[in-house]
Amino acid sequence: MNSNLHALVETAIAEYVPPYSQQSLKQARAIKSIHVEGSCCQLTIELSYPLKSLRAAIESQLRDLVLAITGIESLTLELGSKLIAHKAQKNLKSLENVRNIIAVASGKGGVGKSTTTVNLALALAAEGARVGILDADIYGPSQGLMLGVEAGTKPQAADNAMHPVVVHGLQLMSMSLLVDDDQPMVWRGPMASGALQQLLTQTLWDDLDYLFVDMPPGTGDIQLTLAQKAPITGAVIVTTPQDIALLDARKGIEMFRKVDVPILGIVENMSLHICSQCGHSEPIFGEGGGEQIAANYEVDLLGQLPLKLSIRQQADAGQPTQVSQPDSEEAGHYRDIALKLAAALAARAKNYANLFPEIVVQND
Repeated sequence: MNSNLHALVETAIAEYVPPYSQQSLKQARAIKSIHVEGSCCQLTIELSYPLKSLRAAIESQLRDLVLAITGIESLTLELGSKLIAHKAQKNLKSLENVRNIIAVASGKGGVGKSTTTVNLALALAAEGARVGILDADIYGPSQGLMLGVEAGTKPQAADNAMHPVVVHGLQLMSMSLLVDDDQPMVWRGPMASGALQQLLTQTLWDDLDYLFVDMPPGTGDIQLTLAQKAPITGAVIVTTPQDIALLDARKGIEMFRKVDVPILGIVENMSLHICSQCGHSEPIFGEGGGEQIAANYEVDLLGQLPLKLSIRQQADAGQPTQVSQPDSEEAGHYRDIALKLAAALAARAKNYANLFPEIVVQND
């Protein structure tokens, strides 16, 4: 082994920042091994966010860095990703078989939160992650419709628990799978909160890297119950540029801050209306709102999404944009936001709460 070349390789790649990452390889502790024998180098890199669409670019950039070193003539590169559980609020233990819970919230309804949730989840699944969705809107669940779940589909029961329904590669649990479409949930807050806890904890999630929780609009009982009792690794706030939506989005941010849930970023939906006939774009809900609220709260603006007829039509048909048009510009926006989200989460501390036993002191 050539120690000089080993040091040169390590120096060359240590400060490299992969696409979307908020950390260098050294900061992320992603360099797992470097072995130099003669002029041949073997390198193992392990990132902590999914990278299927990024693999070729990262491999090419690393190859250029290493092969630029005098004395290195060949490189064998192993590039992988290992998705781990990251720290939740108040050091809560991660949910069994769920490494990370991401709450997608909005201060008010009608801003496209559910459409955003499903497309972000599908985008990360396409990147190679294991992803699920919990439809937490007890009163108005919509994820079953958006994912095209056939009418009458019910979760399979198993010993006081339920298996999620698998559709488009996602694991789904929703109140819409348990009641008829026209049955209203005439429940007071405590009943709805209890139902949400059951959906979360009594669903047999199968080895999920990310569980997206499609939150109901507002900051009521259901939101507070989830934020206090579920191990949430981060929240995403969806808003439009409209002043009234921004006002309510601020309330959502403040709620999560009060319960120590980190805000991973802001998604500005309906930023531009794009005419399906001529392609003309116009900011009918205003401009700069997402940037403003992100700056005020010192969080990332993860992306801006267009108001386009096809996005709504695809969701209503049970074939979201990421499924029906994965190579479209709109799908690219969702993929970009999803990767920023995953990379932001990867920069957070690991959840060590599951590794240590709970110590209880009792007086005899």
